[in-house]
Parts: sequence; structure tokens; C-alpha cells
Amino acid sequence: MQIGLIGCGNMARALARGWQRPVLCTDPYSDRARALAHEVGGEALATGAEVAERSDLIVLCHKPAQLGLVAAELSGSRAAVASILAATPLSDLKAAYPGRPVYRFIPSLPVEVCQGAVVQAAGPEQDAELDAQVSELFASLGTLVVLDDGLVDVAMGLMSCAPAYVALVAEAQIDAGVRRGIPAGQGAELVIQTLAGTAELLRRRGNDTMAVRREVSSPGGVTAKGLDALERGGIRAAFSDALDAVLGED
Repeated sequence: MQIGLIGCGNMARALARGWQRPVLCTDPYSDRARALAHEVGGEALATGAEVAERSDLIVLCHKPAQLGLVAAELSGSRAAVASILAATPLSDLKAAYPGRPVYRFIPSLPVEVCQGAVVQAAGPEQDAELDAQVSELFASLGTLVVLDDGLVDVAMGLMSCAPAYVALVAEAQIDAGVRRGIPAGQGAELVIQTLAGTAELLRRRGNDTMAVRREVSSPGGVTAKGLDALERGGIRAAFSDALDAVLGED
């Protein structure tokens, strides 16, 4: 399956690096397209129409506001379309690309190292063989979860934004260590490895967050005191507020 990327921003690069296969790509900043094609193989093309003409699957990685403009440029192609556009439901995608298979995904940045979470919007069967191929393509980037289309933007707030949140949490922990005398480089090694290891431990515990917390915490112990400080600091409310802000409910 030949993949064509419309847009070569951060998430498009993460997808291409995760797939590690030649792609056809285009971007308003032609140097970005050339750099990506040079890195993963394939070819940078001048227009979306050229990409669409030579692709089996077109992946929309442009700005959501450009949906109509890009669809008009690609109207001469019958290739299947997969979108990673935020706040763009399947109904809008199908209206923009009538008469062809259309899919909606939201990936997270760790797809670059095939450790990402990817949400797929549930939809009716279009072409059983193609449906399976497209789902498998995105599933190869990490963990694929299928949700009703109406929940995809909520999921985006949980996992697509989360790498920035996790990086902020790591930064805050490192800074706390620096304040107490731990060199920043060594603090970063300790914190980031602990985050990575904890994620794997949670998977092995069946995603049971409470079980892992109980294994680390003893009554009245240092971890219990730390957790109490985080709760008093409003960590749960902060993440809830962040999701509301992402969904425009702040």
C-alpha cells in the first residue's frame, strides 16, 4: 500500500518514522517534505493532487480549517482517505470526500517509536479487505482503540495531548530534585526511566492503577505522604480542567 501524506508537520513525521516505509508527501513548506522523504524514503511532490494520483491511501495531516480546500485539490483521485485532523468528525470527512472510503484516526506522538496510542472512529464497513489493511497499518504504531466518533475528541484530550502533559510532569519532578541538590541530568535519568518502567508495570498489572499505587504505598509511609501532597495540590482537578479546556469547556 502506497501512503501519501498531505502535510509534513510533527505528527506526519511521527507517523512516517513509525511506519518506516517510503511515502509520497507534500507540504506548503517544501523543505519539510523534502526532509521527510529523504529521511524515510519516498518522494516529495509539489502538489496534493500529485500525491493523491500515485497513492493508495491519502493521510490528511494538514490543518483542520483547510479541509475543504484540500478536498477540492484531491477531487480527481478515488484513493482512500485517512484523516488525523482534530475536531473533524467522520460526517465532515465523508461530505468532503464523497464516494470513497474514509477513515478517522487520532494518534499520539509516541507512534514515532511504535509506542503510541491511536484512536479510530468506528464506522460502517466500507471495503472489508481495505478496512482491515488500514486498521492494521495504524495498529502497527502502538495500541489501537476503536471508539464512537463522538468520543474521539475526548480521547484526543486524554492521549494526543498527553505527551506534553507527561513531559511537564517529568520536568516538574526533575526541577523538584534539582531544588534538593540532584543534578538535572541525573534527575532526568531517574524520572524518565521510572515513568517508562511504570507504564510497562501498569500494562502487566492489567492497567490497574490502584494496585500499583498500593504496591508502592505503605500506610503512613513516605509515598503516602507524597500522594497526599499531590492530592492537596489539586492534581486530579488540574487534569480534569485540562481536558475541559481541550474540549472548549473552560
